[in-house]
Amino acid sequence: MRWWSVANLVSNAGTWMQLTVQNLLVLQITGSAATTGLSVSVQAAPALLMSLAGGAAVDRWPRKLTAGVSQALLGAVAFVTAVLVAVDQLNVPVLMVLAAVTGLIATVDAPACSLLGNDLVRTEDVPSAIGVGSLVSNAGRLAGTALAGVTVGFFGTAAAYAANGVSFLFVASVIPFVRPVYKAARRSEVPSPAIPAQRGSKSAGQDMTMREGLAFFMRRPRLVALAGVTGISAVFGRNYSLTLAVLVTGPLAGGAGAFGTVSTVLAVGGILGAVLGARLRRPSVRVVGTLAAAGGLLQAVAGLSPSLALLLVLVLPMAVVESVSDTAGTTVLQTDPPAHLRGRVLGVWGSIRTAWGLAGPPALGLLMELAGARGALVAGGLIIAGSIGAGYVLRERRTTKAVVLRTEERDMTSQPGLSTAA
Repeated sequence: MRWWSVANLVSNAGTWMQLTVQNLLVLQITGSAATTGLSVSVQAAPALLMSLAGGAAVDRWPRKLTAGVSQALLGAVAFVTAVLVAVDQLNVPVLMVLAAVTGLIATVDAPACSLLGNDLVRTEDVPSAIGVGSLVSNAGRLAGTALAGVTVGFFGTAAAYAANGVSFLFVASVIPFVRPVYKAARRSEVPSPAIPAQRGSKSAGQDMTMREGLAFFMRRPRLVALAGVTGISAVFGRNYSLTLAVLVTGPLAGGAGAFGTVSTVLAVGGILGAVLGARLRRPSVRVVGTLAAAGGLLQAVAGLSPSLALLLVLVLPMAVVESVSDTAGTTVLQTDPPAHLRGRVLGVWGSIRTAWGLAGPPALGLLMELAGARGALVAGGLIIAGSIGAGYVLRERRTTKAVVLRTEERDMTSQPGLSTAA
């Protein structure tokens, strides 16, 4: 688990380095912010359409092999991009194709690596492993974003892509040596039910496999509720790179440096929240929702901040609460399904999360146009807290309470015994 965590720290740093450099590269080539946003959407689009198929592949194939191959392929794409940048042959259409290929591979890589990390610890330690993963992700994001500027400044844009390729190969080289505590369930061990008339058809079996994961997700009220809580938070909160940037540079009259300070405090809060989230042994959807509602209320209060100093004071607990909520939600998602269905459930979740991620910024942007940065933060936070609270109230009203019936004991000694025929 220590080797796996180190490898993921290196990989996350490389990924965030490439993402940062990619945005700068598109801006340099086209000078268009819209095209830059389009490149991000192109890379995310495969997750919306192909995540379920990717999750089904993770359930079918050996997990270590799947993760190793996907990491190697991502490294190859990064190296190809580095070569094209170095020889000045990278244009926008080629970059879009490479971004789409990266997103497609990630539909298999993300669930494979997530579940492989859980396989390395005992079942009771899975929540802690997920917390460590969240901690590594936040630390890698900080390191990668900082290293991007240094790498480009001293070595050029191609070096950043090459460094990301090396980070993927490092993970791929570590995977053969990690030893899972429990072997993940394979399709051969837990076969999916097949319709006799279609048993000879491979495509029908694959379709049934993906439907099985989707059907399981939709039949689990706690997973549907988790999707609702996550969705409402993603649309009306969490997009702080947009809302807080406008708040700091607008009403609070700060500059880019001030927003950088706010971003750093958010990252530190995310790391602290991941550490606290790792201590949750059995988180529930109720805990996730309660923390998300608390984060929404803190967001509303932060929107009313009259000064940058007070905003910084509020941003830290806001980031901590939301990071703990995210870690708890990930734990529920990865431990609730049976082992042979977890890849497909994560595939369903990948599609849902991508949909929320694509819908959130436009909706929040419209809200900011109507109510301003302060109004968007306050209204968004109240919508989050109010929606989750209303969901709890409706659930309590629909829950049928058990009715206790008192029955008098009857003297059965006088009753004739049952015969064998009876």
